[in-house]
Amino acid sequence: MKASQRLKAQIRNCRICADRFAATATAHAPRPVVWFRPAARILIAGQAPGLRVHESGRPFTDPSGDRLRAWLGLSEAEFYDKDRVAVVPMGFCFPGYNDKKADLPPPAVCGKTWHHQVMGHLPEVQLKVLVGAHAQRYHLGLKGPVTDVVRGWRDHAPQVFPLPHPSWRNTGWLKKNPWFEAELLPVLQARVKELMR
Repeated sequence: MKASQRLKAQIRNCRICADRFAATATAHAPRPVVWFRPAARILIAGQAPGLRVHESGRPFTDPSGDRLRAWLGLSEAEFYDKDRVAVVPMGFCFPGYNDKKADLPPPAVCGKTWHHQVMGHLPEVQLKVLVGAHAQRYHLGLKGPVTDVVRGWRDHAPQVFPLPHPSWRNTGWLKKNPWFEAELLPVLQARVKELMR
């Protein structure tokens, strides 16, 4: 078995957070969603799977995924081509909801345990798309507000593009920040198109 396959098997069998998840409002068991191959050229680094992804076992199988694919200019088939696109969140499992039905943050232990190892198995990545604050903090070391990090996208392009979360809850953010769709997305889509050839 190849080293990357061994690593994926280890992540799929990870139960570090079993007690933590059992204590959430959803009281669920871990189900790591692992989606990468060493040949991938584009990395989507996000926060953690949501409940729909927990149930489907595929990343971004929800309205957020639809919006993210539109931002990237990718079809569903292109997005799920593991030889071209890797999806590596900061937490591989759905972290659960709090008592107000809001998503809990990804447990830090997941990123500390697995993320560096996974990145070592993605030697061909030429573009990192950092979705949300957790991924931006890890990959860029930036702890400021997401708006500030995304506004500074030119400092990192064309190798890295920080994005807000594509949740429909951020529709108001998009209206307040029209530069995101007018200026950032065309450059991002051109870079994605180049790497998908």
